[in-house]
Amino acid sequence: MTVAVIQMVSQDNLADNLQQAWQLLHQAAAGGARLAVLPENFAAMGRRDLAALGRAEALGEGPLLPWLRQTARDLGLWLVAGTLPLPPDGQPEARARACSLLFDNQGQRVARYDKLHLFDVDVADQRGRYRESDDYAFGEQLVLADTPCGRLGLTVCYDLRFAELYIALRQAGAELISAPSAFTAVTGAAHWQVLTRARAIESQCAILAANQGGMHPGGRQTFGHSAIIDAWGRVLAEQAAGSGVLLATVDVAEQQAIRQRMPVEEHRRFQLVGPLPTSVVECA
Repeated sequence: MTVAVIQMVSQDNLADNLQQAWQLLHQAAAGGARLAVLPENFAAMGRRDLAALGRAEALGEGPLLPWLRQTARDLGLWLVAGTLPLPPDGQPEARARACSLLFDNQGQRVARYDKLHLFDVDVADQRGRYRESDDYAFGEQLVLADTPCGRLGLTVCYDLRFAELYIALRQAGAELISAPSAFTAVTGAAHWQVLTRARAIESQCAILAANQGGMHPGGRQTFGHSAIIDAWGRVLAEQAAGSGVLLATVDVAEQQAIRQRMPVEEHRRFQLVGPLPTSVVECA
């Protein structure tokens, strides 16, 4: 199956971001993609009204969820909607989570993943201090869902630094893993490509790493280099900077052959302690 990774340079204008995202997703669908991944903060990069945005969406008064449903349906795409600020289901007044939603090609929401690891870090760039926990609450569970391209594990950005999460997703049956991101230029230059390839190699899953790639409001610069990486760690497609669409074919037979030739799960001698609750959405 053909998959797509979307790289964007999102700004703080919601309508402009959605127009850009639609154009890129249209290209992905025209290129034969069955599944597409948008980057982190694809619609609301640099906005300071995240709580209000999330509350409006939860109350059915915002533009993002209807847009995502219609776009997935109109383009016939399974869509990983990067991230958007959303409170827990049924709790519109609760604190927002950095939420990655999966929609099927009929526009139905299939799965929701709330970012487990929040980026509370000091970085030697123009901004200097990042504290995602000022805006978001932590997620609480692993999430996987069956798609036409294989069983998909959902992660977000800073999650890439926590190998145990990717191993847990593999052990729950993941064949590919999405990683919508907004890696800073500094941390990305140091670690992005090493981390994305390492997560693919150790989990023996395809990694769909959709990054932001340029300058954003407030002087923030993201690294780009979005990539589709196969289970052997080979980079099948990559884009250095700017907006664009990456397409590649996920070869399930080759992935299974890699796992048979090098059965690391059978050789694993250390097991995770106290795993998180796991949600797996299986195809009917």
